[in-house]
Amino acid sequence: MIETSLIAAHTEAVERVRVVVPLRFADGYTTTADVFTFDGLVDGKEHLLLGLGDWRGALERGDAPLVRPHSECLTGDVFGSERCDCGPQLREAVERIAEDGGFLLYLRQEGRGIGLYAKLDAYALQDAGLDTYEANVALGRGEDERDYTPAAQMLRAVGADTIRLLSNNPDKAAQLERLGVAVVERVPTAVHLSSANARYLRAKRDHTAHTLDLPAA
Repeated sequence: MIETSLIAAHTEAVERVRVVVPLRFADGYTTTADVFTFDGLVDGKEHLLLGLGDWRGALERGDAPLVRPHSECLTGDVFGSERCDCGPQLREAVERIAEDGGFLLYLRQEGRGIGLYAKLDAYALQDAGLDTYEANVALGRGEDERDYTPAAQMLRAVGADTIRLLSNNPDKAAQLERLGVAVVERVPTAVHLSSANARYLRAKRDHTAHTLDLPAA
């Protein structure tokens, strides 16, 4: 799969449409995004790239823009579920990138790539005692099926092949590096801890080495 992704990453995606979208979050925060769509993404999905803040200036100066690849999470991003930290991470990322100048990649890979219904099936297994990774495996899926090849394609298409990565997940950095995107700095997000997601966050820290500074259980 890695070899296939490496080949696919060098297949050029091209900008399809760019539109300006005013954004407003539930807490009242507002900003404006340049929203890009693309032709030629290797998986054929409708991923988006949002240019935030002075992203043009960052590229023109040769700066490494701040970039967050954010995986779609309907339950967290839209409905405010506290079983994960996706919604708060999305809100945080948009403001930080808007201040700094860079890109948010909104990637259509729900449930670490297994899909919405399977993610909810995994929630049921977590309620029975499995952690978030064990539940995916129990469903016959990979612990994390996400492939960041389309993310690399989108970044290359806008000229951002050197970035500062806003993420706690070391796998995102490793995949993007393999796919030809230089990650010159890893910038952690805040820890968005609640009573409902504490076990989930501990599993990410302990099982996949996410950079999360959590209190002792």
